Amino acid sequence: MAENVQRISPEAAQKHVNSDALLVCAYDDPHKFEQNHLAGAISLDEFKAQAGSLPRDREVVFYCA
Repeated sequence: MAENVQRISPEAAQKHVNSDALLVCAYDDPHKFEQNHLAGAISLDEFKAQAGSLPRDREVVFYCA
């Protein structure tokens, strides 16, 4: 899975915000998530809980502020 990881610019990330990509705010600390998440993003804990049921063809964008 790590071989599929690609770093992108903030500008490219903004395009994903407006697409169907799943946004994951990659902080383990709930306080940091609350302070830094983008609208529509889920927490890392939520992602871990849903990982087994997410569609394999959906793009996932992990970010931290």
